[in-house]
Amino acid sequence: MSKRNQMPGLRLKGGIWHIEKRCKYCQGGWLREGTGTSSRAEAEEVLIRRLAELRVNAERKAESVFTFEEAALRYLEDVAEKSSAETIAMHIDQMSPFIGHLPLEQVHDGTVKPFVDHERQRGVGPKTVNNALGIIATILKRAAGKWRTEEGIPWLRQAPAILTRLSLVGHRRKAYPLSWDEQDQLLRCLPRHLVDPVLFAVNTGCREQEVCGLHWDWEVAVPALGTSVFILPESETKTRTERIVVLNSIAQRIVEACRQQRGTSGYVFEYRGKRLGTLRTSAWRRAWTRAGLPDDPMVMKGVHNLRHTCGRRLRAAGVTLETRKLLLGHASGDITTHYSSAELGELLSAAERITDRGTAQLPALTIIQGQKQDVGKTSEIKKGLRA
Repeated sequence: MSKRNQMPGLRLKGGIWHIEKRCKYCQGGWLREGTGTSSRAEAEEVLIRRLAELRVNAERKAESVFTFEEAALRYLEDVAEKSSAETIAMHIDQMSPFIGHLPLEQVHDGTVKPFVDHERQRGVGPKTVNNALGIIATILKRAAGKWRTEEGIPWLRQAPAILTRLSLVGHRRKAYPLSWDEQDQLLRCLPRHLVDPVLFAVNTGCREQEVCGLHWDWEVAVPALGTSVFILPESETKTRTERIVVLNSIAQRIVEACRQQRGTSGYVFEYRGKRLGTLRTSAWRRAWTRAGLPDDPMVMKGVHNLRHTCGRRLRAAGVTLETRKLLLGHASGDITTHYSSAELGELLSAAERITDRGTAQLPALTIIQGQKQDVGKTSEIKKGLRA
């Protein structure tokens, strides 16, 4: 190629061709960046490609065309205060390589299918895939119905009519409530920092993030019963309502042991001075396997089994359905923090039933008992519990 036929805008620096070219689509009017190649022909191809990309992006912005990645980031801003924000972000990270670059108009069943196929091939259950598809559908609906440009133009003219969900028939993983022996074996296989929160979960029925995020500020003393409870704020529960966590004798001892070793993070369960992020770590998965628990792909292996274990034991102990729902924090029209001491006593009595294996034995784990400490001032609702 003769010099006069060479594309202008390239300069050789240190053996590598760099772009230095005027460009109306660039801020400042210049495109300056390296091509990463010492070949003039390859550098010209890079330059042509970059100019085309910049032109397309400029036209897209002028026409108010948004990519799924841009919409997903906007959605994360909207849900940042929700307890599910981390899970939503995880799903978006997983789907972005497949559809993140696509304009919203091009996100539909056909373009989402490669993501679905990839997730199924790596063994992800239908429910988890459906949750991700639900996030996609929500983002598209908001883009069409809620989000607007400065000119008042919707981000998306119309959301797709449907994003097909996977059928759960024959695919739903079954919960696996633990027997007492299986519980003991699992606890022996877990690292020490997971033993207390796991045993707390199985005795309270708390969800994983309710355990990990349990804060000392939520503890409320109930002097009439010689115990305390935790009131989880609505921002921290799945049902988006306040939840009262009643402590049976095992859960109380765990709390007291944690109180003796209380750190500065403000959380009941800590690891290396910080809040626990999750219970289902690689250590949990190894412990599940070493404990000889089921490896069937149709059986749940996660921490949610602890909640099922609590519920199953409450039912086996003869606790009524209504009381089980209250203890497990199921959605209800009642404001569950408004209880008298007598009503709390009934809940405490019901929770205590699952500490008895049938022979008055406690789980084979020694927990250090500590001196109960009173908590500070609380809200009016919490003061009512002390009456």
